[in-house]
Amino acid sequence: MEAIEITAGTVEQAIEKAEAQLGLSRDQFRVQVIREGRSGILGMGSREAVIKVSSIALAAENVVSGVTDILNTLLGLMGVQGNVEVLSEELPLALNIKGDDLGILIGRRGQTLVALEYITKLIVVRWLKTWLPLTIDVGGYKKHRRDSLQKLALYLAEQVKSRHRALTMEPMPADERRIIHLTLADHPDVKTESTGEGENRKVVVLPKEG
Repeated sequence: MEAIEITAGTVEQAIEKAEAQLGLSRDQFRVQVIREGRSGILGMGSREAVIKVSSIALAAENVVSGVTDILNTLLGLMGVQGNVEVLSEELPLALNIKGDDLGILIGRRGQTLVALEYITKLIVVRWLKTWLPLTIDVGGYKKHRRDSLQKLALYLAEQVKSRHRALTMEPMPADERRIIHLTLADHPDVKTESTGEGENRKVVVLPKEG
């Protein structure tokens, strides 16, 4: 795949746009941040984010150890006792934090975990000069959440199919919206789209026309 540039309000929105445009999931392409977005004040001084996407290769061993060190450093700065384990050395790099009483790292609806993952990615970008696909989990929270969201998506699809009207889900972070989109991507009777801005962005499940 030749490298292409994508422009959107934020890096996350640009990545979502790239997924939709390429028909790929985030773990199937490399993202290089050309410019980060900025909201500005009352629209003044705002600018859109620009990314370049291209095919990815396997993560090198030094990259894996480097990212692990970064996450361990962040945990130390937060005063949290936890052990970082590598679940996958292939991209997207997958890390899991093990330990006792780690709920503080998850937060309400996983918001703290989303922030921790995002901060880690930003530090890695500064280090590698490219956006590295990676995921961070805490005690298997994301796996349980993914299973729940997949079940919810299928349930809502049946409701939309039977009622013949759209249903809007609660706001959720980009990675959770992606689970809904992918779960229902091949559903014969419904389709999905995202609506809203920032933290209020949510998924709408709609009946397919005809």
